[in-house]
Amino acid sequence: MKVSIFDVAKKAGLSVVTVSRVLNNAQTVREKNRQKVLQAMKELDYHPNAAARSLAKGKTGVIGMIVTTLQDSFLDSIVQTVSSLLKDHGYYLALSVANYPQEEGVGRDFIEEDRVDGLLLLSPIHELSYLTELRNRNIPFVLIDHQTVQPDVHGVTVDNYTGGYEATRHLVELGHRSIAHIQGPGFFLSSIERERGFRQALAEAGLEPYAVAPGEFSIESGYQAVRKWLEQDQLPTALFAADDFTALGAINALTEAGLRVPEHMSIVGYDDQVLASELRPRLTTMRQPAEQIGKAAVDMLVKQMNGVSLTNRTVRLNSEIIVRESTAAPQAQ
Repeated sequence: MKVSIFDVAKKAGLSVVTVSRVLNNAQTVREKNRQKVLQAMKELDYHPNAAARSLAKGKTGVIGMIVTTLQDSFLDSIVQTVSSLLKDHGYYLALSVANYPQEEGVGRDFIEEDRVDGLLLLSPIHELSYLTELRNRNIPFVLIDHQTVQPDVHGVTVDNYTGGYEATRHLVELGHRSIAHIQGPGFFLSSIERERGFRQALAEAGLEPYAVAPGEFSIESGYQAVRKWLEQDQLPTALFAADDFTALGAINALTEAGLRVPEHMSIVGYDDQVLASELRPRLTTMRQPAEQIGKAAVDMLVKQMNGVSLTNRTVRLNSEIIVRESTAAPQAQ
């Protein structure tokens, strides 16, 4: 026989109204009574109907998240952090995944069908297409690693300019003078900012970029860029790759040609993917603070949903250089 809210009330020795308030997380319930209800629910193995509770409260209990890919340990860490923290707040996480270049409208059903109480957009490509509708429907949202400057929008980002600067500065300080860069996709603001930091670090050292090659945040693009330099006999002594996958592709091309890292080329990546510490040589890279990003985004979103006014609409975090085995001083030729 199915256990009902009336059974819980009888077991706890309290009214049905009190049990209902506990189920809806009302702050007016005494802690002693709350514990009685929770204990009764546990002993009776009572599970409230989530759909009915959501309907009564006018909420779904679900937070949506639109991501570009999950084939990335850095983004995956953010998603896992977000999911865990949202559970602590009583919410479930629903994902909509689309590999870039992302088609417009991905995840729009979250918005149009009122399926979520809030929305997180992680590295969105067509973010502007979402903003008007989110505002019109009064759905709380947070942009993570957004691609445009939105001063009036709640967002969490990383200082990619400083990250690119520090990665390049590391190579300069090792004594390298022929330093190249393989870019990320141009529609990512992070790619643009990392390259800007790269150029600034070189300019301060009185250097020009040895080469700048297009890339796609992919192993293949890193491989092809270095293959081209090898064929042209124009190999730099150092490389700042826009991300770790690009760096891996560069290492593959060098290894295939019988060259070694860092003896023939020092390489710095970005993100500190799981693979960075598994490569041989282990990859020097810029570590992005995935857990901090997830925590800041959830905190910002939950406060919005609870009607808390936020004075700081943008949280900017810093990357950290992790020096491993893939960088060293240039060897005399």
